Amino acid sequence: MSGAGVMSGAGGPVVFVDDDPDLRRATAQMLKLAGFAVQAFEGGAAALAALATDFPGPVVSDIRMPGMSGLELFERVRAIDPEIPVILVTGHADVDVAVKAVKDGVYDFIAKPFDAARLAGTVARAAEKRRLVLENRRLREAAAGVRDDGPLVGETPALARLRDTIRQVADAAVDVLVLGETGSGKEVVAALLHRWSGRSGNFVALNCGALPETVLESELFGHEAGAFTGAAKRRVGRIEHASGGTLFLDEIESCPPAIQVKLLRVLETREVEPLGTNERRRLDLRVVAATKVDLGDPAARGDFRADLYYRLNVVTLRIPPLRERKADAPLLFALFARRAAERFGRPVPALTPAIRQHLERHDWPGNVRELMHYADRVALGLEADAGAATVGEEPAGTLPELVDRFEAGVIREALARHQGDVRATVEALGVPRKTFYDKLKRHGIVRAEYGGDGGGGGDGE
Repeated sequence: MSGAGVMSGAGGPVVFVDDDPDLRRATAQMLKLAGFAVQAFEGGAAALAALATDFPGPVVSDIRMPGMSGLELFERVRAIDPEIPVILVTGHADVDVAVKAVKDGVYDFIAKPFDAARLAGTVARAAEKRRLVLENRRLREAAAGVRDDGPLVGETPALARLRDTIRQVADAAVDVLVLGETGSGKEVVAALLHRWSGRSGNFVALNCGALPETVLESELFGHEAGAFTGAAKRRVGRIEHASGGTLFLDEIESCPPAIQVKLLRVLETREVEPLGTNERRRLDLRVVAATKVDLGDPAARGDFRADLYYRLNVVTLRIPPLRERKADAPLLFALFARRAAERFGRPVPALTPAIRQHLERHDWPGNVRELMHYADRVALGLEADAGAATVGEEPAGTLPELVDRFEAGVIREALARHQGDVRATVEALGVPRKTFYDKLKRHGIVRAEYGGDGGGGGDGE
């Protein structure tokens, strides 16, 4: 056994079994120097007593031992948990036996005399595989326990504080301003406020930025028959329809100035006056407004009325963007991947090293919505890099296939970064518009999933 080139900092527990006391002591010392927490045993029976289904590391065992051989130990370990990696140490005469054992499920084998660096490297890879197995189990269990409200799923302190604040203010008779980036789950927060408030009326949602001013006014305040050309019959507005419940106004920063004045009056008087009548109708109303702009900043507020902002800003809830709580990304992925697999009738995809690396390194400009679409593509098998080979393994696919996967990934990330805006995405990619659309079609990319409207509009022009 050579001591040259021993890896360090690998970490994690390892069970090592060998009946030779000198070899056991030397190998255990070498693995400790490589950063592992070694439990050394002279026989299989003692090693088995230290194992359980949640043991977080691999087992390394000599094949030839009195009482219980390494192969017998492997079978016993497999009965405890078939996903505990077992590495066999073998003499030259037993190499064929070890090769067959690998086919039967043994993680790997090391032939004597072995190099210390090779053993440490094999143990490190086995330990990483075991960590991934246990992480997938934990995430699957956690995701299975989540009933709804996916965007607010997470264990980070920032999200825990947000959930606590929602619970604290839900039943209070105050209006709420929700600040969050696109795709962060603002409507989910509003719906939770309504659900936990105990209010018996409707949850009524309206996007203020999606409608022209004349239509928005009628949608909000309602109208009487004949109030304007085309108003053939009376229409109850969203404000009145939400009485007894919650009115959710998304993209409140897009509300035209004339509508802001009327909305401020509603908030102050809790009365609504539909178009075409002088009748004022009393309201029992809770308003939740959402914005992706910091309305407290005069420069960002623009022509949004300061008095309307202060009237709405009784309580402000800020949703942390996903890049600020990346530790929640694996759990969110597990939840969305399970739901996507059920929806598409596909097997639930596991968290692979490539997926975990993507979750950690990507900044998620499209926030939870972008992660949800990513999980959908993984479940459909459209994210080939999700199962990409790790270092030392041959990448799956031909060179043209790998190039296609890379190109599709770059386009998707650019779309997410620019929220589906074609002009900004085309400029960032440096390709002609026609080429861009050709590539969308070729890779099966739907622009609307990233914030574009999927039609001729929303091109940023």
